[in-house]
Amino acid sequence: MAKIKHNNFLDSVDDVMVRAKEEGVLHLYASGSTLSGRYMEIDGTKHYHFGTTGYLGLEQDPRLKEAAIQAIRDCGTQFPLSKSYISHPLYEELEQQMATIYNTPVIITKNSTLGHLAVLPAAVRDEDAVILDHQVHWSVHHATEVLKSRGIPVEMIRHNNLNMLEEKLRELGQRAEKVWYLADGVYSMYGDFAPIDELMGLVKKYPQLHLYFDDVHGMSWKGKHGSGYVMSVLKELPKQVLLIGTLSKTFGASGATVVTTDRKLYSRIKNFGGPLTFSAQLEPASVAAAITSSKIHLSDEIYERQQDLQNRISHFNRLLSQTDLPLIDHNDSPVHFIGTGTPATGYELVKLMMQDGFYTNLGIFPAVPVKNTGVRITISTHNELEDITGLVDALSINYKLALEHTQTSLQRVRRAFKLPEAKASDTLDASKYTGRFQVSLESTITSIDKQLWNTYMGGKSIYDWEGLRLLEESFGGNEDQENNWEFRYVVILHNQEPVLMTYLTCALWKDDIFSKKEVSAYLEKERKRNPYHLTSRVLSLGSLITEGDHLYIDFDHTDWLEALNVFFRVLEDLEREFQAEMIVLRDFRKDNPLHKHFNLQGFVRMDMPESARFEQFDWESSADFISSLSKKSRAHFRKDIATFQEHVDVQIRPSLNRVELRRCYKLYKKVKKANLGLNTFTYPFQLFQNMNAHSAYEFIVLCNDDDDKYRLILGVMFCYKSGKTYVPNLIGLDYEYVNEYGVYRQLLYHTILRAKELGMERIDFGMTAGFEKRKLGAEVIENVSYVQVRDNYKLESLGVLQGATDKLS
Repeated sequence: MAKIKHNNFLDSVDDVMVRAKEEGVLHLYASGSTLSGRYMEIDGTKHYHFGTTGYLGLEQDPRLKEAAIQAIRDCGTQFPLSKSYISHPLYEELEQQMATIYNTPVIITKNSTLGHLAVLPAAVRDEDAVILDHQVHWSVHHATEVLKSRGIPVEMIRHNNLNMLEEKLRELGQRAEKVWYLADGVYSMYGDFAPIDELMGLVKKYPQLHLYFDDVHGMSWKGKHGSGYVMSVLKELPKQVLLIGTLSKTFGASGATVVTTDRKLYSRIKNFGGPLTFSAQLEPASVAAAITSSKIHLSDEIYERQQDLQNRISHFNRLLSQTDLPLIDHNDSPVHFIGTGTPATGYELVKLMMQDGFYTNLGIFPAVPVKNTGVRITISTHNELEDITGLVDALSINYKLALEHTQTSLQRVRRAFKLPEAKASDTLDASKYTGRFQVSLESTITSIDKQLWNTYMGGKSIYDWEGLRLLEESFGGNEDQENNWEFRYVVILHNQEPVLMTYLTCALWKDDIFSKKEVSAYLEKERKRNPYHLTSRVLSLGSLITEGDHLYIDFDHTDWLEALNVFFRVLEDLEREFQAEMIVLRDFRKDNPLHKHFNLQGFVRMDMPESARFEQFDWESSADFISSLSKKSRAHFRKDIATFQEHVDVQIRPSLNRVELRRCYKLYKKVKKANLGLNTFTYPFQLFQNMNAHSAYEFIVLCNDDDDKYRLILGVMFCYKSGKTYVPNLIGLDYEYVNEYGVYRQLLYHTILRAKELGMERIDFGMTAGFEKRKLGAEVIENVSYVQVRDNYKLESLGVLQGATDKLS
């Protein structure tokens, strides 16, 4: 295998978004000519609007509208000039008003995203370090890319995990002057809060700690003068805290605020804060609306509005508490998240709610883990109490329908979010979907009928019945935990005929298995001290050592899709049994027919390295084979293979002696160490001993054949015979001699000759070095796998690490 394409994360996100758009729940357009806040028209149908972030309804206030209109009449639609030169006439009043709200001077930015890009590079010095809460808003994540390019350490902790924060703080504090912790005041998906009092306790304990809060979702509906959730706790802003607020969302206008009581930092940001210097300033209409809103914030009216909103939130929470709907975080913020588990259920619930006239947001990957999809509901003062009552009534009915339509249960949703188990009466009857099938789940291949298994799974790779028995014997009873795998075999029958068949393993994987080699090199230094740093238990279709078509489905069977749904339930049970942090369904062709079904069940598609397969055996001799190659490939053969043939001796060995086996294992480990593009644990020597004793394995051994040199094994191909398929599944190379003797290319060539000699019909070359294999006539195939993670933390932490090590490239 080889390293994965590095742009696959964006491709995976795009894949999810495309599916959501196709389901009709994303990238919609509001129709009609007006907006009221309470209602929103979509495709000509009026919906109650429960997706706004204008929690106090100020964006529809007539006073803000009139102020914006008058500003356009007086100053035009915009003032196209950098604010560093001169601000338009309305700016000064807005800055004075906002300084009164926060009791300190503020800086106005175009929006919060540009605010982060302006502030963080100015606030964080080269001698500082940064810690991200892994649920902090994307715009904050994005702004840290600039810091990583300067070599500033950027690390990540799990959401609101103060123990991890303190551990990272102690570690980074040894080499950084300041350590900045970046968090949201109110988090945008679940509506939960930053533990501000506890964080301030850490500030007192560690003077190096500085806090950076994005509080755009806490603005206006909380705090004195609507200064936000963070200020409602702090009361006064300490010098160690830098705060980003907003003039958009609940404030009702546009723009954002940067608030700090550190005068030097204030001056540094204002003098040269990236987008502040080079971007256009806020339009006169936006500033005029913000001024009017600030006057409301500075009056007692803001507290009446805050209380009005709290009354509506309390009404919603009270009604929700009388249902079984899985609210993910119980709080008094305007943001609420009802978990649905799989995207399929989330799509269905949003669509059912729209059919009943209620618009809500879908919370989906990457904003939340893909298996933690849910419906994000926001409450605003636009929503009347009867609207909220109708919403909860519709949710109660449609949630059950969504579960039924997508063949899932409340129990499964609660498990996905680690919530208390549902009552037995709330659990969907699994027998409704498994009763027509006979489901066999075994922990050893010896419990599966050999003829049955080999009829459907044999002759493909090393996972026929005999090959799997060898793997079970090899990956059990080892000293190192990474070399002890759990095996599970799934057979789903209908009338004694297989509809679905596969095997899975649960094993310890390195999280950087598909990362850039620079990332793996960086992590391997840490693993010298802690061998299991950034590793996870992974439940995988097939195993790390096998490649190919691990999943048999009889697509001609009328109920194959129901059998697949049963399989998904088996996966969930196994995930809980093994406490796996990730499920990987691997090695599918890019155009496979299961893509939509995997996506709906919460699996994200990821590009895999290309695999190579050789099936062109319509030649009789080696000369015929060479003649069958293209002109360019024949030139490659003459230069890179034929040149070295007289200097090497190639033998086909059914087994190796003890010394040879040790030598070949050493060569395998050389390849393993060099191949950080696919970073796995080293397989145990026990595997190679078992291969050596197995009749289906043989070894293509390449030695030097020079009279004046010591005879030495330079390379070896470990090959398995499965029916009419020849599988060179591992290789060992002595890199000291690879170029001198063309070792790798010689082994590829002799693998083809040996397969022909044995009468094979296919060589499964597996992954890596597709270019080299293509030159010898192999077909190269694009592969994808499907990944489901328990949470996004490790994915995001690896992304942070990848950016931090880019400078090593």
